[in-house]
Parts: sequence; C-alpha cells; structure tokens
Amino acid sequence: MTDVGADAPPARDVTVVEVGPRDGLQNEARAIGPAEKIEFIERLLAAGVSALELTSFVRADRIPQLADAAEVAAHFPHRAGVRLIALTPNEKGLDAALQAGINEVAIFAAASDEFSRRNINQSVAASLEMFRPVAERALDAALHVRGYVSTVLGCPYQGRVPLRDVVALTESMFALGCAEVSLGDTIGVGTPGTVRALIAAVSGSCDVRRLAFHGHDTYGTGLANAFAAYEQGIRTFDTSAGGLGGCPYAGPAVRGNLATEDLVYAFEGSGIRTGIDLDQVVAASMWVAQHLGHPPYSAAALALAR
Repeated sequence: MTDVGADAPPARDVTVVEVGPRDGLQNEARAIGPAEKIEFIERLLAAGVSALELTSFVRADRIPQLADAAEVAAHFPHRAGVRLIALTPNEKGLDAALQAGINEVAIFAAASDEFSRRNINQSVAASLEMFRPVAERALDAALHVRGYVSTVLGCPYQGRVPLRDVVALTESMFALGCAEVSLGDTIGVGTPGTVRALIAAVSGSCDVRRLAFHGHDTYGTGLANAFAAYEQGIRTFDTSAGGLGGCPYAGPAVRGNLATEDLVYAFEGSGIRTGIDLDQVVAASMWVAQHLGHPPYSAAALALAR
C-alpha cells in the first residue's frame, strides 16, 4: 500500500481554474496594489487552488487594474503542481510573459464576429491570425497554451450565436496548439438546456476532456449550468473567488462570474471533489472584498460569514 503523506495533494474529481486575480480584478472599479494582489493569490493557493489566472500582459492604458502584471508575476516563479496562467493577447504580451517566467499563457477569441469587432476591432478570422504567432512562439518555448472562446451562448450585439460558429472556433483554437479551451458564457444568458446542447455540439469534434466551462451568474443560473456541463463530461470549471468581475457588456449592476465558493459548496456537497477548502476560499473572498470596498457577490460567502 502506498503511504500518502500529509503533504500529498488533495483528491480532485474536477479542476477549478480560479480567475479572480485576473478576470475578476480587471473589471473592478477600484484597483488594488501589487502587494494586495499577491496576498490574495497566496490565500487562494493556500485554500487548495491548483490552477489560477495570475494576470494579463496588456497595455496599462487599456486595463490599468493590471498595470503591475510583471511585478505580480515575478513573485510566483514555477510553483510545483500549480498552473499559473497569464493572458497574452499579442507578441509583445508574450515577450513580457516570457521575461516574467510564466509557464502557461492564454489566448482568447469571440465566437461572435460582431462582439470581436467591437471588442478588439478585428473579425474572428483576423483575431486568429493575430494569435497564431503568439501560440507558435509559446509552444516553441515549451509553454502550455490555453484558449478562451467567449460569447458561446449569446452576444450583447448579435444575440444568439450559432453553435456551428462556436464549434468551428474551438476547433481552430485546438489547431493553433491549445492544450485546453475554455467555453465562456460571457453575458451569462445560458440555461442548463443550452449548456447541454453546447457541450454536446463541441464535444462532437473536440475531446471533452480538454474543454472547460466558464459560466456567469447573470440570471442566477450559474450553478445549474455548471452541473449541466459536468453531466456532459466537463471536468474543468473557471470560477472567481467572491464572484469578482464579469463582463461589462452584460449591463450595469448584474452578477458576473460564478463564485468559486458557490461552486465548491455545491459540488463538494454533491460528492464531487474540488480539492479546495471552502472556509479558506471564503476567507480569501472576504479579505479581498474589504480591500475593494464592497461585499462579495457570493451566496456561500455571505451565508458562511454570518
């Protein structure tokens, strides 16, 4: 019998990719400093998070909340057993990530052509060509590449997005060399039924084991959608501690990313192991909420804090 020591990693049935430090904080009105971000990340890692969006190497004038990307990344060199992911939208961003010692980068594209044009002033096809050299150089440097496909269940401008467009873009992301592709319900309009249809369509030509689901809680369906994705074979979920962030295009004063602690509470209570300590991730959410000046957008955090 193998002796499992106290320092052995926790058993997991699913992988939770924590997006709060990047996707969450970049959409917060109040920016916090690098020391607070580092403390927030350390608290999340201590809670058992094994995959985490660390930052994004973008222009400081576009996303001032992440102007300290290099400083934050420099604090986390190659931690064993932990995926630390940085978004690199172009080759300049990749250069910065390589200099910082990042070992996993991410590229992103929208399944909606209208969303892509309004967001980055490029068509979907043009955005893929922009990412091609980024992915090629990252792979040459032995980095893992993660892909994000947004607006998979709806677009604020186009409305419904045909599943064939989502499938085609996901296939293109894998063709670029992505090891994993996250399917994002950017404005949170998904329901369990549409999520099941989405995963069934994409997994028809892509390995479901290499797909992730990134749900939002705009209409309060985030957890139900996560369970629907799990039933369809998804085993990687993007969530944000405290429900931080979300898509500004969904509208003002709406809930954004599905809260990490809400998913952990529901999954663990259903016998689906996440490897994350609920009390510790709630504590991390409450801690960062104090620095941001508002309570967490998480039912589990607020209930447990009471």
